[in-house]
Amino acid sequence: MRNAKEVRDRIRKIDAEMASLFQKRMEAARDMAAYIKERGLRVEDCQDLELPAPGESPVTDEVISHYYLSFLQNTRDISRKYQERLVSGAIAAFCGTEGAFAHIAAKKIFPDGRFVPYSSFEDAYLSVVEGESDYAVLPIENSYAGEVGQVMDLMFRGSLFVNGVYPFPIVHDLLAVPGTRTDQIRTVISHPQALDQCQPFIRKHGFQIQTEVNTAVAARIVAERKDPSLAAIASEETAGLYGLEILDHDINESKDNTTRFAVFARTGNVEPPEGESSKFILLFRVNNVAGALAEALQVISHYGFNMNVLRSRPIKTTPWKYYFFAEAEGSLSSPEGREMIRELYNHCDMLKIVGQYRMKKKD
Repeated sequence: MRNAKEVRDRIRKIDAEMASLFQKRMEAARDMAAYIKERGLRVEDCQDLELPAPGESPVTDEVISHYYLSFLQNTRDISRKYQERLVSGAIAAFCGTEGAFAHIAAKKIFPDGRFVPYSSFEDAYLSVVEGESDYAVLPIENSYAGEVGQVMDLMFRGSLFVNGVYPFPIVHDLLAVPGTRTDQIRTVISHPQALDQCQPFIRKHGFQIQTEVNTAVAARIVAERKDPSLAAIASEETAGLYGLEILDHDINESKDNTTRFAVFARTGNVEPPEGESSKFILLFRVNNVAGALAEALQVISHYGFNMNVLRSRPIKTTPWKYYFFAEAEGSLSSPEGREMIRELYNHCDMLKIVGQYRMKKKD
C-alpha cells in the first residue's frame, strides 16, 4: 500500500500546477470578456469551451472520463460567471423611454447592462459612435409593419457594425388604473403602430384613439392622470413599471407580431466557430448599367448563399438612386464568401459588410 503522505504530497504538487493553469485559464476568459464587451455580444453566445462529444474525451479511463466531463462543465460555468461579472455594467443605448419595447429587448439581451434612453434612433446610434455608450439596441424590422427605414439608413451611412440580431414577440395589453372596468374606458392611447396592430379590438369596443411617442409614455400618462375613462396599449412589463392593471391580454390582431432588434457596436464581430450557423448583412449599390442588379443577385446565389431578406432603400442625398439591403445565411470568411465578395465588386460601385452574427434559434 502506498504511503499516504507521499500521495498527499503528490496531490499538493498537482494542485499547485492546476492553480497556475486555472489562473491562466481565467486570464483567457478575461480576454474573451473584453472581446464580448467590445462587440456588444452576450456571454452565452461566445462559449470559450466546447465539451467533448461522447467517446471523444482525451481521458482514456471510462470512469474518470465521466468526472472529467463534469470538471469541464464546472470550469465553463465558472468562466461564464467571471465573464458576466466583467461584462456587466456595459452601457446599452435604446430609443424611447423606460418600459418601451426597445428597453425591454435591451434588458433581455443584456440583463446585467446599464441602459440609457435616447429620443431618436440616430441619437442612440451616435452615442455609440462617440463613445458615450458601448452599444445600441435598435429595431430593424417588424413582422407586421415591415422594415425600420431610419435604422437601415443609419447602417448605410454610419460606421457601426451589427453583431447580433434578436427576434422578440410583441404582445400588446390593455392597461388602466387599478379598479377600472373595460366598459368605463372611452379612449385608448399608444404608439400609432400599436394602435394599428390592435384595430379590430379597438373597433369592437368603440374606443377613441390618441397617439403618443411610444407605448411606455402612453402607460405613464394613464398612470399620472388616474382617469378610468383612459387606457393604454402597452406591454405587461410596462404595467408593472407604472402600477397599472392589465384588463385584457394579447389584444393585437396578429399573434405572430415579432420585432427584430439589432445590436450595434464600434467593432465588427468575427466569424462564429466552425460548425455554427451564421448570417451576414450586406449593403450595396449597383453600377448604373442595365442588368447590374440581376447580375449581383446571381453572384450571391451562385456561391450558395440563401438570402432571407432583400430590400431597396432610396439614397436621401441622391434623388432616384437606391441602395440594397441583403441579409443572407452563411459565412463570409469561407472561401465561397471571400470569392463572392470579390466578384460582387464587379457589379457594385459601393459594397459594405455591415456585420456577421450567429443565427438565433428564433431567427
